[in-house]
Amino acid sequence: MEPIVPAHPEGNPACPDGEGGRAMLSRMNAGKHEQLANWGLDHLSLSGARRALDLGCGGGANLGRLLARMAFGGFAAGLDYSELSVEVSRETNATAIAEGRCEVVLGDVSRLPFEDGSFDVVTGFETVYFWPDVEGALSEALRVLKPGGVLLICNEVDGEDPAMVEFARTVEGMSVYTASELESFMSKAGFSDVRADRDPQTGHMCAIGMRP
Repeated sequence: MEPIVPAHPEGNPACPDGEGGRAMLSRMNAGKHEQLANWGLDHLSLSGARRALDLGCGGGANLGRLLARMAFGGFAAGLDYSELSVEVSRETNATAIAEGRCEVVLGDVSRLPFEDGSFDVVTGFETVYFWPDVEGALSEALRVLKPGGVLLICNEVDGEDPAMVEFARTVEGMSVYTASELESFMSKAGFSDVRADRDPQTGHMCAIGMRP
């Protein structure tokens, strides 16, 4: 196995910055990350959704994927606490923003700047790793969902892989979680009908819950 190399500070996915961060965000908009996003979104039915929120929106490609799957007139908001991620996400979705179908804001998952019951769907792709207070952030996601709204958390890896557990130790602020741990977090935050799925071939994992 190749040695694990810690991420350069600019390219730390916890808070991308500088040219290294911009390059990383570009990579995360395509390739394996695109495959992961589409696999995760296949677990949702978005044809009836009107408003979606992507937490930790990174390079912003998933906002476009949400809009493409929603009915005509759908709206997608993105939130990230990296100023560079907000900038890149706005560039990626410039047309949808100009058309009033998208917005990207700087913010903290533990204090979402949205009103109660604002969204039909909330997603988080490869971002829960970096949430200091997972239950608190999930409670905020529950708050901004409408009754019957759905949360999707989707990760490339889970805490069952010893190599990824070791890698997480090299990245400041990163933790990896098993499917059962995420299910427990979501249930404690108040979600119902919580379930997880894992692709045995790729190792992709997602957890889904509904606001009662």
